[in-house]
Amino acid sequence: MAKKMKDEELKDTVSEEQQAEQKAADTENDQKQENTQNEQGIEEELKKERDKFLRLFAEFENYKKRTSKERVELFKTAGQDIMVAMLPILDDFDRALTELSKKEEGETLTGVTLISNKLKDTLRSKGLGVLEVNEGDAFDAEIHEAVTQIPAPSDDLKGKVIDVIEKGYKLGDRIIRHPKVVVGK
Repeated sequence: MAKKMKDEELKDTVSEEQQAEQKAADTENDQKQENTQNEQGIEEELKKERDKFLRLFAEFENYKKRTSKERVELFKTAGQDIMVAMLPILDDFDRALTELSKKEEGETLTGVTLISNKLKDTLRSKGLGVLEVNEGDAFDAEIHEAVTQIPAPSDDLKGKVIDVIEKGYKLGDRIIRHPKVVVGK
């Protein structure tokens, strides 16, 4: 009987050891699963942060490009107000040259021509350009400003420029004064 009790105690001890080992294995498995879940959560969070960083970086690059483009545009058109103020003076020079050429005043005409050319060359070097419009060109509402419409002298001039009343100018690629024209109807 003593041997039977020893065997039972031994079985109970072995069974308790097995249970303890099983508990330790279960705890270890639980910790592994928990660690795996934590790693997955951390990886997802890292992906989100990386995505945020890339978007922010791309947004900053777009901002830099946009501001540099705006800065270049600002430098190109910085003198626009001055150029617009000078346009009536250019018109006056053209009228003066026309009148002086009619009166045949050689020296005065030469002097005014020199001054006019110098002014035009200086403004041209700063980016001012004349919008070339000739009689017979097709009328374009985005470029031309129609002052009036008159009956066209011929059918081929309908919807086309018949006369240019005032020159148009551009500064760089931007139109600062549209040419004023008469259109045939």
